Amino acid sequence: MRPLTEEDVRASFVNATDDELRLVALPSDFMLTDWDHLDFFAWRDPRTRGRGYVIVEVGEDPTGIILRAAEGMSRARSAMCNLCHTMQPADQVSLFTARKSGSAGAQGDSIGTYICADLSCHETVRLAAPLAPNEVRASVDRKIDGTRRRTEAFVESVLETAGSRI
Repeated sequence: MRPLTEEDVRASFVNATDDELRLVALPSDFMLTDWDHLDFFAWRDPRTRGRGYVIVEVGEDPTGIILRAAEGMSRARSAMCNLCHTMQPADQVSLFTARKSGSAGAQGDSIGTYICADLSCHETVRLAAPLAPNEVRASVDRKIDGTRRRTEAFVESVLETAGSRI
């Protein structure tokens, strides 16, 4: 991923209002980010509980979305992240929703998926050993590529409006 400035990050969000953009809090280690080793940039807001952010490159442009984590806990014992396809204890996976961009978002349309609660999918797929006894471990490169593709697809789905793409 190409290096981003704070201005680039704020300009990338496609589903944010002006008020939401003012509230975006970058991670404390933002200046130390190793952009060469990132497939996408994701973090939980350090100041606002339940808020997260994901930025991917769609084409050449960074495209970001603001996420909201569901409140409450699952009764399940384990769950799978839909981005990195890793089985985790249920309290480490959360339902995140994103308001769609454009007029669909203004009408209240949103989309959601289950994601690692700390948005650490990028690191999780790079672990060498399986995370669960019954998990079949694909090659690390294939896991990384799949996670990137699924993350890009989720962000692109936020851009979809009324059957057409922006």
